Amino acid sequence: MDPVIIVGAGPVGLSLSLALTRLGVPCVVLDETTGQEDTRLARTAVLRQDTAAFVGRLGCADTLESAGTRWTAWRTMRRRRLLERVAFAPRTPDGAAAPATVSPVHLPQHALTRALRAALADEKLAEIVTGSRLADLEQDEHGVSAQTRGPNGTWWRGSYLIGCDGPRSTVRKLLDIRFPGRTAVERHAVAALRCELPWPGEALLHRSPPRHGGQPGNEVSARPLADGLWRLDWLLPPGRELVTPDALVARIRDSLAGWATESPADAVGESGVDGGAAPVRGRGHGRLVPPYELLDTGVHTVHHRLARCWRQGRAFLAGDAAHLLGALGTQGLDEGLRDAENLAWKLGLAWHHGASELLLDSYQAERRGAVAARLRAADQALPLLRDGRSARWRTVLPGAVRGRSTLLTDGHLGRGPLGSPPVYARTPLAPPAAEGPLVETLPGAAVTDVPVTASDGSVVRLHDRLGKGLLVVLVAPGTGVWDRRHWQSAGLMPRLADAVDALPMAAEILVTEAYPGAAAHTVLLVRPDGHLVTALSGVRPAEMAACADAVRGGAHGREAGTYGREAGAGRARRSGGSGGTGRTGDSVVSPDSGTGEEEPSAVDPVRTSMLHSEGD
Repeated sequence: MDPVIIVGAGPVGLSLSLALTRLGVPCVVLDETTGQEDTRLARTAVLRQDTAAFVGRLGCADTLESAGTRWTAWRTMRRRRLLERVAFAPRTPDGAAAPATVSPVHLPQHALTRALRAALADEKLAEIVTGSRLADLEQDEHGVSAQTRGPNGTWWRGSYLIGCDGPRSTVRKLLDIRFPGRTAVERHAVAALRCELPWPGEALLHRSPPRHGGQPGNEVSARPLADGLWRLDWLLPPGRELVTPDALVARIRDSLAGWATESPADAVGESGVDGGAAPVRGRGHGRLVPPYELLDTGVHTVHHRLARCWRQGRAFLAGDAAHLLGALGTQGLDEGLRDAENLAWKLGLAWHHGASELLLDSYQAERRGAVAARLRAADQALPLLRDGRSARWRTVLPGAVRGRSTLLTDGHLGRGPLGSPPVYARTPLAPPAAEGPLVETLPGAAVTDVPVTASDGSVVRLHDRLGKGLLVVLVAPGTGVWDRRHWQSAGLMPRLADAVDALPMAAEILVTEAYPGAAAHTVLLVRPDGHLVTALSGVRPAEMAACADAVRGGAHGREAGTYGREAGAGRARRSGGSGGTGRTGDSVVSPDSGTGEEEPSAVDPVRTSMLHSEGD
């Protein structure tokens, strides 16, 4: 079978290709650049716990530790008051910190890209072709043909093609897929510098800082990097005024001087809130500005856009080619890496065993729905957070100042509607409804990273086993004190092993002492991307088989596919772009209705004002 063609060699494209090769799927990565990543210290990535774990499994764990940093705490301030301080648990060798207290990983994006390239260079099933710019593509019922221009210009043949080629995606344009949304939702001035701040190792969100006049619209964040570096971001007022070097230096000096006048202890009481204003000294420019070394600057413009459809036949979109977001602390790269993880295991099944339309359609249904919900939350919160009218905010959430700051903090830390990992509650891969035990993780949500014992007796983290097949996790308190040869042949294990051997897709048995909210003998079924399928009381072979069949988009789903069938595998390029396929992205056909009538999607913001404000 032909390899998978990936267009674009950014973090998303490289991660997707690595994930596919780990599943035994050959890949060709078409890179229009020379392969040399620019060193931009002001361009950084903040990876949440799930995306950092995904990148670590791909062979980049050492880079995350050496080039990245984990914050010791997050501060949210307004004027001179500390509103909230979130302390992160220190890293432990066994990773035993509670998930809610784990810091994100902050690292330069070029370091991440280089690490992914290095890992991919060691993969025999992968090939990166530099200097290859996509010019055309054609589809038929057996695969995709892609024509490139440049030093290595030729025709490439692949089983599937994924466009990971950024906001100006050539793949998206060749497929004639619209990309509606809003331009310049927010603008930020950015600087990378080396200095010492009063709160070493702690990230900071400072709203209405006094050195900037204390106006409601002013906002600056400071996030530590490795080797004593910091990234500072200033929210710019609406408009397209140029940020001159002198103006940027003035912002840097104002911010550093303002923080230098604050007491390092902050007079924080047991409640975590500042007891009063710290004395202000030296308000003139040039006074009390700590030494700093300016290393890199830039202006970052945030756009909010969402492609009308993410799959057309054998071609897919992922990352910035499919969506743009980033206001209010949300992280576009996080969502792109989640795209890659979601799509990789599905294409792995398709490449090795064939796939139903339902399985391939589920990528768009799950990921587009999740990003749409994130965009909708940001679109609704932006006017309330940025227009300065606290009376309007109080009608939504009591406590104007506290409510705004909490929402912003949630976005930066990966909590709440702006930042928490997605829940695929309405996935088309959901198993038939069944009564099961209650656990703290809802079906479709990401599982908690608990310690587990593998079949070889090794104790690892649950997230370390993701990516290859279905995970079957048995909750069995007390097994940690047993020798492996004893518990593998005792209790439920023989029956569980027989049930797993009979499943219609590859699966691995893991055993854990405890899982949040789960009783003894609970069996958890976990998808390759770490989302819970279901929880069962004891070993139920028939229900386990039905769940595994649903996860792989089994026979019952072959008649329910909509996106791919309307796109028409075998149609030439540009076929049905804004007609059938684009329309399918706006609706969901209910497989149970039997009528083929369309029902509005509950997670599609195409029907909201956000994506009607501008055309392409």
